[in-house]
Amino acid sequence: MKILVTGGAGFIGSVVAHRLVEEGHDVVVLDDLSTGFADAVPPGAEFVRATTDTAAGLLEGRGPFDAVLHLAAHALIDDSVRRPERYWRNNTVASLTLLDAVLRAGVGRVVFSSTAAVYGQPERTPIDETAPTVPTNPYGASKLAVDLALDAYARAHGLASVSLRYFNAAGAAGEFGERHEPETHLIPLALDAALGHRPEFAVFGDDYPTRDGTCVRDFIHVADIAEAHLAALAGAVPGEHRNYNLGNGTGFSVREVLDAVARVTGRPVPSRAAARRPGDPAVLVADGERIRRELGWEPGRPALDGMIEDAWRFHRTRRS
Repeated sequence: MKILVTGGAGFIGSVVAHRLVEEGHDVVVLDDLSTGFADAVPPGAEFVRATTDTAAGLLEGRGPFDAVLHLAAHALIDDSVRRPERYWRNNTVASLTLLDAVLRAGVGRVVFSSTAAVYGQPERTPIDETAPTVPTNPYGASKLAVDLALDAYARAHGLASVSLRYFNAAGAAGEFGERHEPETHLIPLALDAALGHRPEFAVFGDDYPTRDGTCVRDFIHVADIAEAHLAALAGAVPGEHRNYNLGNGTGFSVREVLDAVARVTGRPVPSRAAARRPGDPAVLVADGERIRRELGWEPGRPALDGMIEDAWRFHRTRRS
């Protein structure tokens, strides 16, 4: 298939694009490099530096394309609260522009990078896809809007679409790994603290009703996320839109992650307790039964230490 991957120079997008190339697909990566890196585009993929809202010319002029995997987005929760206009414009408006181009170009399948942030403060955990979607920040709301649009487009226009609601991506796949500027994610920050590139790791809240007082999160290996994209691409059904949670179904506390980083690296992770961040749920863990049942996908790399080992190998090449 000929496939357009938006955001294919980012952490998850680069791993997804790499797997598509490995499977023999004709891959075009579109990325504006606002958060991605040109050297993360996998060999064998064509690279077009452009924004998502300009993809119409690419789809219509360079087609025919069989599918679009849409991973391009702004994804910082705190930033979305401070600057919501960026998220509504880039995550929602640009995505709708892309979907209109998909229809005009006759592209049959769309796989969308959604987020567990659409659920907000969950009523129960683990979270399945029937849970209420009540996002507590503009980032989650901007992603939910696209989920809803995809559902309507599928019903009205016969589009085959899937939204993959990630929990916490982790790990690395060979030369493709996690790097952000600025870095806000737990595992890279802990690795930086272990390397001495930051003085300490801030634990936001140590008085939650969890086994050690720190927040519990569900981590999923980025290579498993890539496999889920392949499964979604193969399993998308014309006229239907499906939402799938992507997680391990197992939660790890912040303290457990720090302990695992210390084990893997053989270095202490200096840390300090800090105030809770507003809106942080105590526990976020996925119920991934639906995608297992309907697409036959399940995480193949669920061990936390394994995810951190892969992240550590990549991180040292970039930060040591």
